[in-house]
Amino acid sequence: MSATPSQTVGPFLSIGLTWTDGHLVVPEGSPGAVRITGVLADGAGAVVPDGLIETWQADAEGRFDHPDDPRGASGSGFGGFGRCATDPEGRFTIVTVKPGAVGDGQAPHIAVSVFARGLLDRVVTRIYFPDEAAANATDPLLSSLPAERAATLVAAPASDGGLTFDIRLQGEGETVFLAV
Repeated sequence: MSATPSQTVGPFLSIGLTWTDGHLVVPEGSPGAVRITGVLADGAGAVVPDGLIETWQADAEGRFDHPDDPRGASGSGFGGFGRCATDPEGRFTIVTVKPGAVGDGQAPHIAVSVFARGLLDRVVTRIYFPDEAAANATDPLLSSLPAERAATLVAAPASDGGLTFDIRLQGEGETVFLAV
């Protein structure tokens, strides 16, 4: 008897959803490039080796290169989309630029979708930046959360000059997820 695919979003993500340079929202070494690394963990704290992290964000000017941006597309050609599968240790990496504020009171952030085994649908969260303390303090989402919960949405400086953003799907230290 052979195994049949699960009804959840994983673990068959690598069949067609990943691509070699999907983690490069901008090429490595681009002006203003920042490397964001993290680990995806389940409710028991075990790493998720077959997850998928997708990111979507504005460019450094706070504009989306999309016709629905009310200010108009930036014209920069910046797509703002990244996708990275987790490795056997649950790690992921995204290379991007820090987005500008989008002008509606939200602090600069990156939208993140997480796909993993056991999930019936993606979960959505955000990555905020640690050097934006003033903007983070007045961001509508962050300011609506208790400090310990808001902290799960703010990346930490990494020793290599980049940022670290771990995602915990459940349990102690669970990342805040948004209803979308």
